[in-house]
Amino acid sequence: MKVFSNSETFDYSWEEVSTANWRKYCPWNEKSTHVVAVDTLSRTVDPATGILRTERLITCKQSVPDWLKSLLGVGMEESQVLETSYVDPAQKTVTMVSANLTLSNLINVQETVVYKPLNEHQTQFTQDAKITALCGGWQRIKNSIEDTLVKRFRENAIKGKEGFESVLAMSRAVFAEEREREKMMLIREQVGNIRMAAA
Repeated sequence: MKVFSNSETFDYSWEEVSTANWRKYCPWNEKSTHVVAVDTLSRTVDPATGILRTERLITCKQSVPDWLKSLLGVGMEESQVLETSYVDPAQKTVTMVSANLTLSNLINVQETVVYKPLNEHQTQFTQDAKITALCGGWQRIKNSIEDTLVKRFRENAIKGKEGFESVLAMSRAVFAEEREREKMMLIREQVGNIRMAAA
């Protein structure tokens, strides 16, 4: 088993990050073009805790090294991941737990991501992935498979941060525009009310 760990700080509030998280794989994120579909399977809110639990099926398209394709005997380009997320508004945490569905009989990938506030304007991101090759055989082959997947996680972590930063920036801009639009509508309404009262 190999472990990949990553930690980042986003200069955005937890509220901004937890909201933008749902747009992480949208067209605003030019770094996540490998994600071809995100399907929400279920979404519930626990009435006692207020925790939002969501299950999503994420379909990715990534190239697999030729040596790994021949070793595993597969030629597919798409893989699927089941993500279960928990948004706890009281504790201000977003926890996402993901597991690969594709090739799960040969490779087990368990990933946990947590977003929590550092302060009012910054959010801490932590990521831990446990990668285990289950394919039997020589330890050297297992190590090669696991090392390749850790390298992929490392590469995707860099792209992921860059992409999510762009989503956060766009979300902030869009919300600012919306607040300004609502403010202008309110001013127009108040001016209209004043004119009507004066007439």
